[in-house]
Amino acid sequence: MTGWSWKLGRIAGIDVNMHGTFLILLAWIGISHYLERHRWVDAAAGMMFVLALFSIVVLHELGHALTARHYGIRTRDITLLPIGGVARLDRMPDDPRQELIVAFAGPAVNVTLAAILFALAPSVSSVATLGSIEHIGGGFLGKLAWVNVSLALFNLLPAFPMDGGRALRAILAMRMNYVRATELAARIGHGFALMFGLLGLFTNPFLIFIALFVWVGATAEAGTVQLKSALSRIPVSRVMITRFQTLAPDDTLQRASGHILEGFQHDFPVVEAGRVVGVLTRDDLMKALVAKGTAALVEDVMLSRFETAEPTEMLQGVVERLQGSTCPSVPVLQNSRLVGVLTLDNIGEFVAIQSAVRANGNGVVHAAR
Repeated sequence: MTGWSWKLGRIAGIDVNMHGTFLILLAWIGISHYLERHRWVDAAAGMMFVLALFSIVVLHELGHALTARHYGIRTRDITLLPIGGVARLDRMPDDPRQELIVAFAGPAVNVTLAAILFALAPSVSSVATLGSIEHIGGGFLGKLAWVNVSLALFNLLPAFPMDGGRALRAILAMRMNYVRATELAARIGHGFALMFGLLGLFTNPFLIFIALFVWVGATAEAGTVQLKSALSRIPVSRVMITRFQTLAPDDTLQRASGHILEGFQHDFPVVEAGRVVGVLTRDDLMKALVAKGTAALVEDVMLSRFETAEPTEMLQGVVERLQGSTCPSVPVLQNSRLVGVLTLDNIGEFVAIQSAVRANGNGVVHAAR
């Protein structure tokens, strides 16, 4: 279990998780179906339908994930939420054409499933109509077929964070700067959000929830791309921490604890004979203090697999590696010599400080030397 999510299994090497709030949706569906005709079989059928629906959502997200894998992009996991699924890709493809294919892969899965389910439906009556999805009873395969049609159409809306928004951004990026394309696609997404919100006021209130979802998603996507663009022009040397403590493999956890109490540093490069051989993180230190005590050695607790960076590298690439790593710190090496440490925390602080400085109209702030 991670936070509010539980691991359901692993498909094609990708962890599939279920958020705890999904259980609330299951309970709500079961109760609402039971109250309709006071039949437990209706409640069970409703919950089974939701489980089938989210199996379709998993297949949709796998469409994105496996297509991204074809382009060398790893998917960290897929999480089921009451509003759908989220596949966490390490990054989107740099080539707009590849991003377009990855974006369309999910809806393509739904179109394929809809065609198969329509073909399998035993009669025309079981296929029903799009409006029959919300009714109690009815043809199970027909409802699932229309669900796939609905998911494909909804996800193809040209608004972030739906697939259609990413497809629109990819098409625009073939003709203009990527950041500009994202900003334009986000504005279109905001327009859809306002439209959904207005319709929700006079028709279905659920549209107001969708409006908020689209507005927040479009804003977040634009902000993320702007940040990546800014980081792509900043070298690691401007941000890295250069006043830091190191540990040796044969140091005790008591010594490591003392370093944490003495200053702001949480993670420590482990150096032996002038070479970085590991990283001791604060979380691993705390767990080891409970399990092994203060006399345990650093070499028994440290991470031996970690990312490194060079001072001349741009921040964007390092951030992407950090986000995909189990180690929250990156030792910065110059000619194999440790010259700094970089963490997501100090990158975030740097960005916040630079934003404040720009707002005030002053110059650029560098990390302390």
